[in-house]
Amino acid sequence: MDKSASGWINGFLGVLIFSGSLPATRVAVADFDPVFLTVARATIAALLALCLLVAFREKRPSREDLVSLVVVALGVVVGFPLLTALALQYVTSAHSIVFIGLLPLATAIFGVLRGGERPKPAFWLFSGLGSALVAGFALTQGIAASPVGDLLMLAAIVVCGLGYAEGAKLSRKLGGWQVISWALVVSLPVMGALMLYTMPASFADVGRDAWLGLGYVSLFSMLIGFVFWYRGLALGGIAGVGQLQLLQPFFGLLLAATLLHETIGWSMLVVSAAVVMCVAGAKRFAS
Repeated sequence: MDKSASGWINGFLGVLIFSGSLPATRVAVADFDPVFLTVARATIAALLALCLLVAFREKRPSREDLVSLVVVALGVVVGFPLLTALALQYVTSAHSIVFIGLLPLATAIFGVLRGGERPKPAFWLFSGLGSALVAGFALTQGIAASPVGDLLMLAAIVVCGLGYAEGAKLSRKLGGWQVISWALVVSLPVMGALMLYTMPASFADVGRDAWLGLGYVSLFSMLIGFVFWYRGLALGGIAGVGQLQLLQPFFGLLLAATLLHETIGWSMLVVSAAVVMCVAGAKRFAS
């Protein structure tokens, strides 16, 4: 198998794993406090990542890489998990997944800002149209009832896009899975301390599904998914394999419907498809 094909397969597996993150978080926050869930998943993943780094005797990053690793940690280790966990107290996972359609666009925008690229005018046209579609959907689907949930999801997309772009830039130097592993390790002292501080006095009321949700977001969403994702980007190319993120809303909607029995309306599917097309157009004219 050539490198390009391997990259696409790894990227597809990464997106498939990430697609289960919001439904798993939705299940977990039913019994876990969102803050505890965020710091617990990061701590568990960081301990596993530390074991991997030690086992493979990876070289420690230089001082100049620490700032970028902190940005990655704030974006994908802390910011996105915390903001989505908070948002899912107000909105369903199916509703929140529509916002994920903006993630490739957010990543591209931060890639432009960080890399100094000059996209064509059509890029901004697709960008504005996609944002307008999401805003319009939120207005028609109950933003008056839950403006907090929608704003939290938008904030989550912004910080995650920044974390993805910074991680992709740094992965050229450190390697794919090493970036997320070191970002997790950098955040471990703070996340571990917060986990102990926010730990509930008893776990007697925590159900099996919530434990399974915590296990999924800790092991798969926080670590294993990034191993496949960054490997796919490295082998197949960031621009090409990055397009696979456009499939994530559809996988997520399917999981929300099958596992959580949430209702998926036609309007949600139409908006998801329209946002995906806008992001695809924006990506096409990004360079």
